[in-house]
Amino acid sequence: MKRSLFVVVIFCFAIQLSDAQLWKLRRWEAQLGIGPSFSFPDIGGYTHGENILGFKDLSYRQTRFDINGNLRYRLGRTANLRASMTYAMLHAVDERGSNENRGYEAVTNLFEPALLGEYYFIKNKYESSYLFLKGKSLWAMLSSLDFYAFAGVGGAAYSVNPNDALSQREITQPGSTDFNGFALVIPAGIGATLVYNPNLNFGVEFGGRWANTDFIDGFDPPVVSKVNDKYYFLNFTVTYKLKTNSKGLPSFR
Repeated sequence: MKRSLFVVVIFCFAIQLSDAQLWKLRRWEAQLGIGPSFSFPDIGGYTHGENILGFKDLSYRQTRFDINGNLRYRLGRTANLRASMTYAMLHAVDERGSNENRGYEAVTNLFEPALLGEYYFIKNKYESSYLFLKGKSLWAMLSSLDFYAFAGVGGAAYSVNPNDALSQREITQPGSTDFNGFALVIPAGIGATLVYNPNLNFGVEFGGRWANTDFIDGFDPPVVSKVNDKYYFLNFTVTYKLKTNSKGLPSFR
């Protein structure tokens, strides 16, 4: 009886030890994300003081989309490095708020490479044992959620397509517009991931970008504008876990 109990304890310990190393076999992850994009530029918008937290500037008309691809490397169970490439379209128009009579409109195409660090402040309980789960109860699904914060550094190559009214601004007030450029951006945000099975995760991520330029929408009013442009992404993500070869590199076979 004692010998049988001892064997069971050793067996359980061995399983837990091997499970704890499972994530090391999938250190590399490829991720695709897509969702709405929106910004709070100098075109459009309500007067400061009449627009608490900028919520009045959120509208379907201003919303566009983004799509991004990511390659993630797991430093540990709670820390990752991630290389990201994003294409986004942003839209701004003076159709409501305090600048309706101005009539400016701009569509921005933006490419953003970035290097991000992630920290998981809530880590799921089943990552090391979901291979052995027979079913997915509601509690098991909830216990398979990760919550993380991210921040990093990147760049934004942007190209603005202005309407005629905004194009004329460069003639009447030179220096207040710039329709092409590259800017440093600081991304930061939060996200949640559901560990669905050994190969796939599903998630949602919300992040903002601070740019060191005020020309993401092509327009910088010299008197009114006091802060640089900001833009935001809300992405729904699918992550595929890549096998790691003997050299620690991702294996695509």
